[in-house]
Amino acid sequence: MTYSTRKGSPTVTETQAAYTHTARGFHWLTAAAIAGMLALGWYMTAIEEDPGSDWYFLLHKSVGIIVLLLVLLRLLWRIGHQPGLLPAQLPRWQITASKLSHGLLYATMAAMPLAGLAGSLFSKGGIAVFGYPLPRVFAANHDISELFFSAHSVIAWILVGLITLHVLAALKHLLVNKDGVFQRMWF
Repeated sequence: MTYSTRKGSPTVTETQAAYTHTARGFHWLTAAAIAGMLALGWYMTAIEEDPGSDWYFLLHKSVGIIVLLLVLLRLLWRIGHQPGLLPAQLPRWQITASKLSHGLLYATMAAMPLAGLAGSLFSKGGIAVFGYPLPRVFAANHDISELFFSAHSVIAWILVGLITLHVLAALKHLLVNKDGVFQRMWF
């Protein structure tokens, strides 16, 4: 199978087209962290009024800070490390769709925890990371806090939609096209 991004480009091997181990590690670690955070977020909002639910909210905020740092590290890594080449036979529209969807994924992966952090910073309780309170930067403001938490929720649903498209596209490349695109990110 040949890999290139434009006609006339030199071909490379599948190993050269694959993402680096670091990029793959960031991908799968981020995927697991976000899946866990989405599940925790939906669970905690379902039991919001139950006694003891505060623990889940505190955990979500603490892990959310870690996920934000992970996403930022992943973004920094990605800026400095371009992915391997795509298969030469890939239609131009699929390359464009891939770039667009990946850009949107990165944007929502960063925006979602930032919106949650902002909502927490404006909330009455502030934010603590595993029990250690962060300094209050802003005065508590319920309306602003709720605005950021609403954005956090909307972005979560957008991210779920983008992840679904991403997974469906990956499975299409693996099971239908069998073109090596899926294997670029697989360990």
